[in-house]
Amino acid sequence: MTLHLISVIGSSPGVGKSTLCRAVAQWLTSVGASVDHFEEADILTRSAFRPVAEEFAGGASAVRTETLVECTRAYVAESLATGKDYLVTDALLPFIPSLVAWGHDEGTLVHVMEELARAVEPAQVTVVYVHDDPERALRRAVEREGDAWEDWYVRKLAGCPGTRAVHDLSSAAAHLRFEADLTSRLLARTPWRVLSVDGGALNAQEAHAHTQHHLTDVLGVSGRPSA
Repeated sequence: MTLHLISVIGSSPGVGKSTLCRAVAQWLTSVGASVDHFEEADILTRSAFRPVAEEFAGGASAVRTETLVECTRAYVAESLATGKDYLVTDALLPFIPSLVAWGHDEGTLVHVMEELARAVEPAQVTVVYVHDDPERALRRAVEREGDAWEDWYVRKLAGCPGTRAVHDLSSAAAHLRFEADLTSRLLARTPWRVLSVDGGALNAQEAHAHTQHHLTDVLGVSGRPSA
């Protein structure tokens, strides 16, 4: 069976990316598939991504692009060796927000995307891109996480070379709009399937149903789908 990598990414915090990623992983598990659910924080604990954790532990504020590519290659190879059917990843591939924050220009990102496309072979990749107006999504994130999260998020962006112009939630939203346009351009250059999910128009249950409907035929899923 072909290995499928389903990368769930979001245009902003608060769009429902992690909720949808978890629902997709649970659905595929429920039909008897062998699934690896790679949560966002797992990048610092998974064996294949140990070099990423080591670079950060060594005091680096960014990870070399070569490290990201080779760790991704190792993750896919490890998954093939253990017989996984589906890899459902939360914000793992193609690392655009991190690469932008670290100060890489579009030309470098094009090159990294080309390297990543080769690194994941022979896995078939579907990117599920959850999007919404950034200001609306950020407000939802603040309502969910609290004012302390807003301060942390703005400081995090302001402290990175590629996002130093961010100084409040409004400027964060402006950056995220730029990043969304960049993401669309970069994904259009890849051989990967891209499924767009409108996180502003759909609630969590509707987003899952929409995603499941589109993935069923693409992935060749057998067995009774979840409701």
